[in-house]
Amino acid sequence: MKDQISVLISEEEVDARIKEMAEKISADYAGKTVHLIGILKGSVFFMCELAKRITIPVTLDFISVSSYGKGTQSSGVVKFNKDLDETIEGRDVIIVEDILDSGRTLSYVVDIMKRRNPASLEVITLLDKPDRRVVPVTLAMTGFEIPDKFVVGYGLDYAQKYRNLPYIGVVDQLGDE
Repeated sequence: MKDQISVLISEEEVDARIKEMAEKISADYAGKTVHLIGILKGSVFFMCELAKRITIPVTLDFISVSSYGKGTQSSGVVKFNKDLDETIEGRDVIIVEDILDSGRTLSYVVDIMKRRNPASLEVITLLDKPDRRVVPVTLAMTGFEIPDKFVVGYGLDYAQKYRNLPYIGVVDQLGDE
């Protein structure tokens, strides 16, 4: 049986919303350089598209944390796999996430980054599942609020598959492999 995936948010809708988000960042940080920190691997597609549309100077870095493994539910245990390559002290930082679910992982990351003394620190996410929130996280901006469904595409995966879908899809049924 093949996995069944239906479109939740079209490629055109995602593209239009990222453009709006980039315009707001460009206006909010006018005259400054914004330092985007992407959380690997899921944020890569979103962050690249966002950075291309921001009209002020942008620098990039990445971290890697995990809490999912191969399942569809967060394990609640956050593992820090890759740290930043550069200091963020005194910089205007935006953490870029693909999806905010329970809040455990993002809350952990925000706490660590605050201790590194950035000039400012905000969090944005492409997708937000507020019904799943266990730990509160303050967001500066959200692309889309979505229902409690397991989604893939635009960087989001199921066991490392489907990241390359150009839209956000709901996994309706998982096939046997």
